[in-house]
Amino acid sequence: MTSYLPANIRNFAVVGHATSGKTMLTEAMLMTSGIIHRMGSIQQGSTVSDYHVGEHQRQFSEHGTPLSCEWQGKRLNFIDTPGYLDFASESLNALRVVDFALVVIRADHGIGVGTEMMWDYASEFGIPKIIVVTGLDKENIDFGMLVEEIRERFGAQVFPMGEPVNPGPGFNQVLDVLRSEVVTYAGDKSGKYTEIPATGAHEERVKRLHSELIEHIAETDDTLLQKFFDEGVLSEDLMRTGIHPAVQKQVFIPLFCTSGEQNIGVGRLLDFIARFGSSPEDRQTVGGVDNSGAPCLVSLVGTDPVAFVFKTLADQQSGDLSLFRVCSGEVRPGMDLYNSGRRITERIGQLYRLNGKLRTQVDRLTAGDIGAAVKLKDTHTGNTLCSAKHIVELPKVTYPTPYTQASLKLAVRGEEDKLAAGLSAMHEEDQAFEFHVDSELHQTILSAQGELHLEVLIERLKRRYKVSVELEQPKIRFRETIRGKGESKYRHKKQSGGAGQFAEVWMRIAPGPRDSGIEFKESLSGQNVDRVFVPSVEKGVQTACTEGILAGYRVVDVKIDFYDGKMHPVDSKDIAFQIAGYFAFKEAFVSARPCLLEPIHQLEIKVPEDSLGKVVGDLSSRRGKILGMDASGRLQVVRAEVPAAELYHYGTVLRSLTGGRGLHSEKLTHYQEMPAELEKKVVEAAKAAKAAAAANHGH
Repeated sequence: MTSYLPANIRNFAVVGHATSGKTMLTEAMLMTSGIIHRMGSIQQGSTVSDYHVGEHQRQFSEHGTPLSCEWQGKRLNFIDTPGYLDFASESLNALRVVDFALVVIRADHGIGVGTEMMWDYASEFGIPKIIVVTGLDKENIDFGMLVEEIRERFGAQVFPMGEPVNPGPGFNQVLDVLRSEVVTYAGDKSGKYTEIPATGAHEERVKRLHSELIEHIAETDDTLLQKFFDEGVLSEDLMRTGIHPAVQKQVFIPLFCTSGEQNIGVGRLLDFIARFGSSPEDRQTVGGVDNSGAPCLVSLVGTDPVAFVFKTLADQQSGDLSLFRVCSGEVRPGMDLYNSGRRITERIGQLYRLNGKLRTQVDRLTAGDIGAAVKLKDTHTGNTLCSAKHIVELPKVTYPTPYTQASLKLAVRGEEDKLAAGLSAMHEEDQAFEFHVDSELHQTILSAQGELHLEVLIERLKRRYKVSVELEQPKIRFRETIRGKGESKYRHKKQSGGAGQFAEVWMRIAPGPRDSGIEFKESLSGQNVDRVFVPSVEKGVQTACTEGILAGYRVVDVKIDFYDGKMHPVDSKDIAFQIAGYFAFKEAFVSARPCLLEPIHQLEIKVPEDSLGKVVGDLSSRRGKILGMDASGRLQVVRAEVPAAELYHYGTVLRSLTGGRGLHSEKLTHYQEMPAELEKKVVEAAKAAKAAAAANHGH
C-alpha cells in the first residue's frame, strides 16, 4: 500500500439534509474510481456505505461511514454522513477531521434545515464548502431557480461549474464551464463520458459563464485582478492557479451538477476534487493543549505522532475499531502511543483503511491521512493519541444538547447492571446521547437528539446487549409550595418499656420568594428547648421537604421559623426532635394553602415561514406563551415558554408540522403555579399510586 504525501490526500465529508442523495453519490464515486463494479441500491441494502443492520431496516444512514478511493494519483478519504438531524453528531465528528465539506442538495427538494445546519457547522470548523446538486434526473427541475435560491441563502460567490443541458428523466448531458464543452454520460451507470466543444447557444452561454468565473477567481488575488484588467482575459493556467486559493477563502464556492443514482457528472466532480480540492497542507496546524494545559500547535510536518480519534465503531465479531486522523508524524502497527485524555498507553495493533465494512490492511498512516486501528483497550471517541515524549490533547467535539427524553423501563427485573453496562458501552461510541439515573424520580432517563435517535439506541441495546427495555414518558419534576402562612404545635411522645421519647416543636411557616428554596431559622428564647436540638428539627423538616406532602414532590420556597417548644430532661433526644420537626412541618404546610408548581421551559424554535401559523397554533394548545418572533435568513425564530408537562415528543410533532424542516432547543427556566384542575389530577394520581404501592406491600 502506498502512503501519500499530505499534498496528495483529499479528506472530505459528504453532508446535507436527509434523503438528499449523499449515499448514492458516494456509491457513484466508488463506481467511477473502480472500487466497485456495480452500483448498489438503498432499497436492496446493497450500498457500500449503509451496511449496518439498522440502516438496512430503515433505508437511511445512521452512521458516518468512511470510504476511500484513488483518483488521478490522489488518495480520496471521504465520509458519508447521515442527513437526519438526530444523527448530526456523526456529521460533526466527520467535519472535525476533514479539509472540506461536500454539501449535497437534491434538485427537486431544494435547501433543507439539515443543509443549512451542515453549512453552519462547516463554517464553524473553518473548512471550505463545495456544493453538489444531485437528482437532476428527477421530474420538475428548475435549475436556474435552484441556483438563485442557493445564492440567496449561501451568497453570490456560489458559482455553477456546469449546467444540466437536459434536466429531468433522461438527464445525461452537462455543459462544463471550465472546459467549455458539452459532456455526455453513458446510460449504463459506469460514469464514462464523451465530450465535444460547446457550439451555438451552448457556446454563447458557456462564454458568458466562463468570463464570470474568471472574475470570481481574479477577485481573490490582486495580481490576477490586475492582469485581468490589463488583458481582459486570464490564461487557462493562471486561472487554474487562482481556483484553489479562491475556494480556500470561500470567495468562490463551486457548484456541480450530478445524478448519483445514474452516475452522471461524478467523474468531473472527482477531477475537480483531485486537482483543486483542499489537502491537509491547507491546514498546516491544529490547536490543542500540552501536558500543562497550555495552548500549543500540532504541525502537519511535526515528527512526533499525534492522532485524533473521531469515531468508535463497535463490532462484536472482529473487535471495536477506533477511527482516527493522523495530525502529525506517522502511526505504525506495534507503536506505543499515549492517550492523553485517559492517561494510559495504547499499543497500536493492525491498521486499516475502510470502505464501509471492507477493511484493507496498511503498514502505516502518515500525517493528513485517515484510517482505523483495531482493539484499542480503552480509547474512545474524542481522545488524542500521541507520543509520550510530547503529550498533547486536541479539542473534543461539542454536540447539540439532547432534548428528547424518555425513561427506560426494564422488561425483566434484575437487569439493571446489564442495562448500565450496555448504555456505557454505547456512550463510548456515540457521545451525543446522555443517560443518568434520576434519584428523585427513580427512573433511568435517556436523553437523545430526537425520536429516531432514541429508537436506534433502544434497538441497539436489545440487539447487541440483549437488554429488553421499553420507553416511558419521564415523570415531571413538579414542586410543592405554599400560598399562605401556617403554624403548628406538634408533640411527639413515645412511652414503651425502656427509654421514652419526648419532643414538642412550635413552628411558623410563610411563603418565600420563587426559586429561593427552603429557609430554616430558629427564634427560640428562654430555656424551653436546648439549642442542641435545632439541627435535629431542621433535619426532620428537610426529610419532609424531600418526601413532599401534597403529592410526593420536593417542597420549595418556604420560610420556616422554629420559635418555641418543650423538652424532657431524660426522654428528649435527637431522634425525638427529628420526628417532631417532621410532623410539625407537615401540619403547618397543610394549613398554609399548599399548591403545586410546574417546570416551565423556554423554547427557541426555527421554522420555515409557511409553517409558522401551524407551529404557533400548536404552542397555544400546549399552554404555551409566545415571547417573541424574529426572522433569521428564510426561517422564522419563535421564542416561547411552555410547561414541561406539555413537551413530551415535541421534536417529533414539530417535524411533522414543518415537513421535517423545524428545529428547536429548550431549557428549564423557572417554576410557576399549576392550573387548579391539572393540579387536582396530579394530586389524585399521586394518592392512587401511593395506595396501590401500600396494597402491594401488604400482600
